[in-house]
Amino acid sequence: MGLPTSTTTTTSTTTSDDPLSTLLLPPPNETPLERTARLEAEAAARRVSEMIDEELKVERMERRRRERGVVRVLLLGQSESGKSTTLKNFRMKYARADWDAERASWRAVIQLNVIRSIITIVEALQAEMDGEPEGEGDLQHPVSPAGSSSAGGGGEASGSGVVGGGTGREGGKALSTLLTGKHQVLKMRLGPLRRVETDLKRRLGAGSDEDMGLPLPSPAPAAAAAAAATGDGAATNVLGGASLGPLSLETEPQGLARPLGAASAQREFGVTRLQEALQRGQRLVRKGSAQSVRRQARVGSGRATPVGEDGEGEGEMVDDATEILASCLDDMKALWTDDVVRAVLKKRRIRIEDTAGFFLDDLDHIAQRDYSPSDDDVVRARLRTLGVQEYRIRLDDGPTSIFAGGIGGDAGKEWILYDVGGSRTVRHAWLPYFDNVQAIIFLAPVSCFDERLTEDARVNRLEDSFLLWRTVCSSKLLASTTMILFLNKCDLLKRKLKAGVQVRKYLPSYGERANDVNTVVKYLREKFKEQLKEHSPTQRASYFYATSVVDTKATATTIKAVKDSILRDYLKNADFDAVPSCDPGAI
Repeated sequence: MGLPTSTTTTTSTTTSDDPLSTLLLPPPNETPLERTARLEAEAAARRVSEMIDEELKVERMERRRRERGVVRVLLLGQSESGKSTTLKNFRMKYARADWDAERASWRAVIQLNVIRSIITIVEALQAEMDGEPEGEGDLQHPVSPAGSSSAGGGGEASGSGVVGGGTGREGGKALSTLLTGKHQVLKMRLGPLRRVETDLKRRLGAGSDEDMGLPLPSPAPAAAAAAAATGDGAATNVLGGASLGPLSLETEPQGLARPLGAASAQREFGVTRLQEALQRGQRLVRKGSAQSVRRQARVGSGRATPVGEDGEGEGEMVDDATEILASCLDDMKALWTDDVVRAVLKKRRIRIEDTAGFFLDDLDHIAQRDYSPSDDDVVRARLRTLGVQEYRIRLDDGPTSIFAGGIGGDAGKEWILYDVGGSRTVRHAWLPYFDNVQAIIFLAPVSCFDERLTEDARVNRLEDSFLLWRTVCSSKLLASTTMILFLNKCDLLKRKLKAGVQVRKYLPSYGERANDVNTVVKYLREKFKEQLKEHSPTQRASYFYATSVVDTKATATTIKAVKDSILRDYLKNADFDAVPSCDPGAI
């Protein structure tokens, strides 16, 4: 008798404690009329819910249909490889209206580039006057100067297969005795530019002056990733020579151009959201706020530079940076063209003319009150981006100009291009963008065979590009992705080789090949091709181009060929019966 009683009690307690059962129970003492009304309300609510579900389903299907027609292109490469410049070329050619609307907003960035170059020179002069050793005073990302790789004087083999050449120093000759009162006066007159630099950074928005030149205690992430990809305990040197490993700071080859001295750290201003920064940089300030700064410039220069009418409080708009740059034009030109200043820069291996954002040869054009950036100015401008920049481009010509009959409708007309930061500190952000990407444009600067990473002075920049390329090629997420390689900065490579820098001193496997641009590019192209073939999970479409993306006219032809190639491969993979086209410009 006890067991049945116990079972009945347990069931009753469970039912009464179930919140769902309680919720679904009809109200107590419900009348037939109330029951009918309740059931009708429940049926109506159910119909509304089903309608909402159906609408959401249709939206999801439509979104998926649209997304299937979108071509996603990811731009990869190390910092300062030319990713942002390539993106600018795409936008200039295929999003002209947006490009024209945005072009004027680059003025603040270009002005900041000019000021940064002038300040770099001033700091180099001060270091020379103070007798500071060259190794502690290098302030800019240099390349090996002419004569640093002249015949004779071999060097040690480095852990990355890079061999050092000469020091490139001016025989230790002190140039401080040649710096006169004229140079002191120029430094004083250009002092207000520091305030303008601060103001421009503030106007461009929240950025960061990130430490870039301090050596890292651990091996390069790219090397570790490559080792993991090959299953080896250590990565093999893809350029030939010794196995890859971080350079020892005590035994590093002297011939490699260093971005910084051992005791200093480079800091570069950067922004997280480029488009927002450009919008902020376009803001004007009242003329009255510029008066005090311009007065400071005139007092510092000792000149009575006319500034026009005093319009304080009258509401006239003017840009501080533009006014002060125009006032300092003569002094900036005098500084840049001074022979002693050039000798100091050469001694300290500072080649500003080979860096991104160099405009000192165009001061007469830029340092004017009516200055408006040209297309070429914007393409050459340098603003470090710390986050991922996303741009949508609508191709008006679409596939109809390439495939007979416009096969595929709107497929391939909308493109999304992602420009992700190339610094080693932000490469972890690449992985989420590997999913559902149709093509990768990988930029490898070929002029940097004798340079070290700014982030880690132990790592050769060209070796880093090879390791990144190998890691990307071996990714299973990207097995079906079209790979496009830009062997970039051929213009700088030509200038460097013409100056006498010998490739074989830095790449032992180069051997006795001719020291000219075509031979070097062909050699490096084959090396990259070998890596692609060896490490790709499956066969894939690939294209190789020799580029100088700051050359907008030549790059326009390359960009069109790249677009055609990506579209053809995209439509082929989407099972459209595409008619293939040739790829002019591919090498």
